[in-house]
Amino acid sequence: MNKTKSKPAAEESEATLPVDLRKALAAAPVAKAQWRDLTPIARRDFISWIDSAKQPETRRRRIEKACSMLAAGKRRPCCYSIVSLSLYTALAATPMAKAQWSDLTPIERRDFISWIDSAKQPETHRRRIEKACSMLAAGKRRP
Repeated sequence: MNKTKSKPAAEESEATLPVDLRKALAAAPVAKAQWRDLTPIARRDFISWIDSAKQPETRRRRIEKACSMLAAGKRRPCCYSIVSLSLYTALAATPMAKAQWSDLTPIERRDFISWIDSAKQPETHRRRIEKACSMLAAGKRRP
């Protein structure tokens, strides 16, 4: 029997740090220290918020704001709906849904997240994530 060690969930969910954000953090030691203290999910939320910028100037401003927020002790990007790890994983596995998700406005994303998170049972939550991915892949912008 071949026994292979799997990575802990925290390692698997760790998002890749974009070069521009890495450089900004290197120039801001207090923000970098706070970054290291964040959970992988909180880091992913910052990266997703920065990556969702459509214009280079907006991305630059978000990186500056992220460093400022981190230096001030903030642990999540402001005004940004938190994407659960299960939704993040499902979107990553469905390229068309992920592309549509990237095009949604923050309000449209919040609507999907609220709809998914309002499920009372874990099975309903799981089904809603699947349905959301199907709807997004089909081009729908609202649950």
